[in-house]
Amino acid sequence: MDRFGIAIFWSDEDDQFISIAPDLKGCSASGGTYEEALREVQIAKVGWLEVARKHDDPIPQPRWRPDEPTKAG
Repeated sequence: MDRFGIAIFWSDEDDQFISIAPDLKGCSASGGTYEEALREVQIAKVGWLEVARKHDDPIPQPRWRPDEPTKAG
């Protein structure tokens, strides 16, 4: 699969997990569980890339990466 990063967070307003692919403008999904949100955004990424290729739209280079976790200690 591609190397585009994914961010997942809980939304109190939506009462579900929201998942986004920050490098792919507008590519997002949601789910009732973390796993569901991850699965749905992976599907959305495939669709986003297919549409971009079909229309000869530019595909950005993967750049976004989550911050490294902080180490307690």
